[in-house]
Amino acid sequence: MRAVYNAIMAHLLDLGPVHEDAVGVGVFLKRDHKLAEVRPRSRDVSLALYLPRRVNHPRISRVLGNSASRVVHLLLLREADDVDEQVRDWLTEAFLHASV
Repeated sequence: MRAVYNAIMAHLLDLGPVHEDAVGVGVFLKRDHKLAEVRPRSRDVSLALYLPRRVNHPRISRVLGNSASRVVHLLLLREADDVDEQVRDWLTEAFLHASV
């Protein structure tokens, strides 16, 4: 699970500074606003992405909330290779939106 987290952070840190807030359930990743939550589970990692729009994609396991400014999308990642170009694109979008 650590490899998944490291892959997420490697991409985000290439974009700029990110605050890591370790909490009991995982790690909240922030800029001016929260951009993602990383929560370890028994067999995978749950990544919640805070995006400015609703995304319909087979890799998204759930969509939570639908506010005017942010929509939370849940993805389940099992290994570092799951943090592929598509996930990195969503991370970039969340990163940019978190500093608006």
